[in-house]
Amino acid sequence: MRALIQRVTEGRVSVGGAVIGEIGPGLLILVCAMQGDSEAQADKLAAKIAKMRIFKDDADKMNLSVRDIGGSALVVSQFTLSADTSRGNRPGFSTAAPPAEGERLYEHFAAALQAQGVPVATGRFGADMAVALVNDGPVTIWMDTDAL
Repeated sequence: MRALIQRVTEGRVSVGGAVIGEIGPGLLILVCAMQGDSEAQADKLAAKIAKMRIFKDDADKMNLSVRDIGGSALVVSQFTLSADTSRGNRPGFSTAAPPAEGERLYEHFAAALQAQGVPVATGRFGADMAVALVNDGPVTIWMDTDAL
């Protein structure tokens, strides 16, 4: 699985003008299931993100996790994280998991993160979403379970 994690002071996702997910301080996580991914990879990614120390402590050092600060996560499906830009000018997305599998793993990841003690709000898989955020720092981190 691939994820792009952004430390935010707030974030929300809307579909058709209606807000369907919203958080205050925490993480906006764009996530993509790749072909061959499994629940074990979703669990591993959720555990790693829940413990990642990217929030500032009293000494202004990135030393605290989203759980430590009592933050939340906004998890949004993002199949374009699978983009292959190696040929031509139009990205290919053939390495993304098929839609039914991608949705299942997306939902599993969100539930696994919730099970790690992080309150989770979500977008809607496959929907045309408008995502708004205030990136804090900015802190943006790319993760791929193949590299964990």
